[in-house]
Amino acid sequence: MGWGIKLKPWQWDELDRLRFSTSSADIFRNCLIILMSDSRDRIKAIAERVGCGYDTVVRLRRLYRKGGIQALYPAKPNGRPSRANRKFIDAMVETAKRNPISLGYGFSTWSTARLGKHLAKVTGVCFSPDHLRRLLRRHGFSVQRPKHTLKGKRDEILYRKAHARLAQLKKSP
Repeated sequence: MGWGIKLKPWQWDELDRLRFSTSSADIFRNCLIILMSDSRDRIKAIAERVGCGYDTVVRLRRLYRKGGIQALYPAKPNGRPSRANRKFIDAMVETAKRNPISLGYGFSTWSTARLGKHLAKVTGVCFSPDHLRRLLRRHGFSVQRPKHTLKGKRDEILYRKAHARLAQLKKSP
C-alpha cells in the first residue's frame, strides 16, 4: 500500500478552504481524512482520530484520487421513489382542505386514519397514520386531536337551566 496522497499546495489550500466554509459535518470529515492522508499517517490511525471506520478512509482516498474535491461531497443514496407521488400529494392536500361531510361521510373532522382510508380508496396508495401525519406536516397542515363537544347539537337553553340547577343542588346541604 502507498503512502497515502501527496497533495500539492493548491490542493491543500482548496481542501482547507472547503473544510472551513462548509456547515456539513460529513464534508468536514472527508476533507480532514484527505488532509491527514498527506502526512504519511496510517489508515488505521486516521480512522481512529477521525472516528470512522477503516473502510471509510480507504473509500474516501480512492474517491478523491478519481474525482478530486467534488468526490468528497456525500452522494444521495439511491433508493426507490416514494409512493407519495405528486398525484397522491395533490389528492391529500385537496381532501384535507375539504369538509368530510361534503364527501358523504358522517363526521366533520379528518383524523389521519380516516383520511388515510379515504385516500387509499381514491388513489390506491395506502400509508400508516403516522406517515400520513408526517406528509401532512411537510405540506403545511397542523395535525391535532379535535375537542369533541356537544355544543351546537344540544338545546343550549335547557343545558344552561340544568347546569344552574346542578350548581344549586351542589350548594344545598
